[in-house]
Amino acid sequence: MPRGEAALSAPLPHLSQRIATGAPIRIVAIGSSSTAGAGASAPDKTYPARLSHYLAERFRNADIAVLNRGINGETDDQTEKRIDADALGAEPDLVIWQVGANTVLRDGDQRLSERSVRRGVERLRAAGVDVVLMDLQYAPKMLDKSGVAPMLARIAGIAADQRVGLFHRFEVMRSLVEKRGMAVTDLIGPDGIHQNDGGYDCVARMLAMGIEDAVRVHESGVKR
Repeated sequence: MPRGEAALSAPLPHLSQRIATGAPIRIVAIGSSSTAGAGASAPDKTYPARLSHYLAERFRNADIAVLNRGINGETDDQTEKRIDADALGAEPDLVIWQVGANTVLRDGDQRLSERSVRRGVERLRAAGVDVVLMDLQYAPKMLDKSGVAPMLARIAGIAADQRVGLFHRFEVMRSLVEKRGMAVTDLIGPDGIHQNDGGYDCVARMLAMGIEDAVRVHESGVKR
C-alpha cells in the first residue's frame, strides 16, 4: 500500500523530540473494543500489541512501550471521562484515541461524541501530549449505518481544528479490499464488525508507517 494512505496529516513534535534524544517512549492506545482487541485470538494479536512490534522494527534504537487502555463497548463520552486517569496518568508521549465506532453502530448522538472528543483532545494537548485520532473500521455492519459519512467528517474536522494526527482507518481498510485484492473476511471476523488478527495486524502496520513518516517530517523540518 502506498505510504500516503497511512499519512497522519500532522507531525508528532513531542514524540519526535523524545525519539531524537533517545528518551524512553510511552504510547497509550485508548478507545473501545477494537482497541481492547475484541476479535483477536490472543492479547499479542491486538492492534496495540502489533503496533509495538512494528514500531520496534522502525525505530530500532528506541525504547517504546505501547499501553492498551481500550474498554469494550465504550462510547466517546465514556472514554473522555477516563482520559485523565487512563491516558494522562500514564505520562504518555503519544495518545492514539480510537473514536466514533460505537456511536455510529448504536445510532447514537454524534454531537455528544464530537463534544467529548474535542474536550479530551484539548486536555491532552494542554498537557503537551501528541494525539492521533483513529476513525471507524471498514466493516459490513458499519457500512449498514447511515451515520458513517457524518462521523468520518466530524472526526476529520476535530483533527483539523486541533491540529492533531488522524489515522484514516476506514480508508486504509477500504483500500485493502477495493484496490489490494483482500477480502473483507481477511480483515473482519464473523461478527461483521470486529477486526480479526489479520485486520489488527494490517492496521498496526499502516499506523506504524504513518507514525514513522510523521516523525521523519518533523526531523526534516518540513511543514505540512
